[in-house]
Amino acid sequence: MNLLKKALGFVWIALGPLILIYLIKTGVAEIAKKPGIDAKIQWGVFIVIFIPIAVGIVLFGYYALKGEYDK
Repeated sequence: MNLLKKALGFVWIALGPLILIYLIKTGVAEIAKKPGIDAKIQWGVFIVIFIPIAVGIVLFGYYALKGEYDK
């Protein structure tokens, strides 16, 4: 089970930036599709709120990889 936790640590570390990149690409595409101020504010808020979540996912993966959850 500990090996699985460590292996999933890699997944979490990779998943944080990938989700953030996908969110930014989607936001840019949606803003380009409808360039009003409401779309810019909406996607700006989505991205700003999700950045700490993505950092938390990466930290969770780092600690899983490090073995902090083995205890």
